Amino acid sequence: MRRDHGDRGSATLWGVALMGLLMAVATALATVGSVRVARHKVNDAADLSALAAARLAIADPEGACARAAALAVDNGVNLVKCEINDEVADVWTSLSITVPLVGARELTGRARAGPAQPGSPR
Repeated sequence: MRRDHGDRGSATLWGVALMGLLMAVATALATVGSVRVARHKVNDAADLSALAAARLAIADPEGACARAAALAVDNGVNLVKCEINDEVADVWTSLSITVPLVGARELTGRARAGPAQPGSPR
């Protein structure tokens, strides 16, 4: 005597659905992680560029921004703006990224570097 079970193979469907859900969660976490890494990259490059520009701010203000731009490019970002005011360097950087399902986005970073108290000896 043969019985007909209507739920035969349903565990396979549940298994495939669970694997799909796990893949979606893993993809979302990887995307968030890569955006965070890019955010750190643009901010770190701004910090380094501002420090490099501040080091040369008094002796060579024009060269300071050129050095900041070179350092930003070496770190994989673009220098958007560089201002030298007395001994203080203000630097803005940007990085273009593409986020799946969202598209292209522009991340920006900003940093300021100079002496702890303007006018203090170095």
